[in-house]
Amino acid sequence: MSDLDPKTNASPESSPKTAKNLGLIVEQEARRFFSEAQLKPDPALVAEGWQPRFIADARQTREATELYTQLGFEVRTEPVPAEELGDECSDCQALVLFQFKTIYTRKK
Repeated sequence: MSDLDPKTNASPESSPKTAKNLGLIVEQEARRFFSEAQLKPDPALVAEGWQPRFIADARQTREATELYTQLGFEVRTEPVPAEELGDECSDCQALVLFQFKTIYTRKK
């Protein structure tokens, strides 16, 4: 037997308000790492209807994937291309390349 509400197909603790609040938290966290101006989307993915959301670490990637899926989106994560990173800090670049993913979504 599932814990999901048969009317909404959502868990008992989820609600539109909760989803909205979680969405705001995800966006705020993402902005701590990169501004939208720094995020250069993959043109091939954009042509397929994917919208870049933000770059996130492993924990945030899992959370965002779950959240966007609950909100009715398909979710795709891609490695951060090295060319998206500035030349300011080589240690930062290495960290981002190994631990961060670009999150893309599109409506189902």
